[in-house]
Amino acid sequence: MLNRLEMLRIFLAAADTGSFKDAAVRLGISPQAVTRAVQELERIQADLLFHRNTRQVRITAFGEELAERARDRLSQIDALFVPRKGLPSEEFRGIVRLTAPKALGRLGILPLLADLAIAHPGLRIDLGLSDTPADVVDERIDIGVRFGAIRDSRFIARKVATYAFHVVGTPALIARVGEPTQIQDLEGLPTTVMNDVTTGRPWPWWFVQGQYTPSLPTFASNDSEAERDAVLGGLAFGQIAGFLADEHIAAGRLIPVLEKFAPHPWDLYVYRPQRGPVAPRVRLVFDQLVSVLGAG
Repeated sequence: MLNRLEMLRIFLAAADTGSFKDAAVRLGISPQAVTRAVQELERIQADLLFHRNTRQVRITAFGEELAERARDRLSQIDALFVPRKGLPSEEFRGIVRLTAPKALGRLGILPLLADLAIAHPGLRIDLGLSDTPADVVDERIDIGVRFGAIRDSRFIARKVATYAFHVVGTPALIARVGEPTQIQDLEGLPTTVMNDVTTGRPWPWWFVQGQYTPSLPTFASNDSEAERDAVLGGLAFGQIAGFLADEHIAAGRLIPVLEKFAPHPWDLYVYRPQRGPVAPRVRLVFDQLVSVLGAG
């Protein structure tokens, strides 16, 4: 019987090359040895790893999933035998799956991930952007970034920053329709909302006293940058996160209103599932996100 680690290495060679013959050449063994290893692994897993016919072999969906997990485990085992000094970039090889809010992901996270992938050519990034928090456990995501406290014991979370939310409008809009001084004044003014893609309903605006939802918004979107751009265009007042609004407020392009009713700043967290050993590539990306988002 084959050593199970060796069996996995043979399986991965077949998965990478897409050919039992090429896997055998790569490993210096016979094609029959590759076939036997794959058959034994299929018996253990009780599922098919490759579709085979006389012309080709093609990995199954289950085989792809097993290959991804096997690469992780074998890389961790191989890392045990590498001296701690001068670890090569190979230790960061593999995929890291992340989820983040749309605008923050594009503006604050994507540049960092691009730099990391350039520095470590074996690193692969899968970034999902959504303003609806994902269940990172169910969706097999390695790292998440989100606003709001994370009290689930399944996660390791690091608070990295706080962001204010401002109700803002352009000078031209205020000159045209006037400036609200009370929350109820918004009912007679053009406003924007963000739609929750999971419910189709608009998200409320937040104030220190509670929530407010514009009843007849002038502009609605499921993208916070589109909402920001509509406000910048002078279309309406909107409640915009600081990381999208602050530079425009400083430049005088946007004017904050209703500041005395502003909500408490929201905390930004970087988090990951608390499950088993952490792959070096996941720890690398997690630590860099904590460092860079915290410095910003």
